[in-house]
Amino acid sequence: MFEAANIRDWIGLPVVDETDDKVGTLESIYYDTATSEPAFGSVTTGMVGFQKLLFVPLTGALVAPKHLRVAFPKKLVKDAPTIPTDGELDASLEPELYQHYGLEYRTGSGGERRLGRR
Repeated sequence: MFEAANIRDWIGLPVVDETDDKVGTLESIYYDTATSEPAFGSVTTGMVGFQKLLFVPLTGALVAPKHLRVAFPKKLVKDAPTIPTDGELDASLEPELYQHYGLEYRTGSGGERRLGRR
């Protein structure tokens, strides 16, 4: 498992699935607002001019010398909710994102959003 302090070093590098099939390029990290642990990575995918950002959980992710390997298959990641490359993850999309990967979604005790980008 990666160290949270070092995951930012991987921004701009390829993201691959468990079979080393390239998913895209790591664009940013979204942290769990309750634990401050890295929770999701946003991944740039698509052809130039038609790119979008999709999200993949960092649970079980491993860093390798030249890429970040995620624990989810490329097809599942490619079908995940997306935003435009110049967009922001809206709080209303968070529950759908967690549901897509079969993960439990809970807001903070005050109803605050679960993910924050740093």
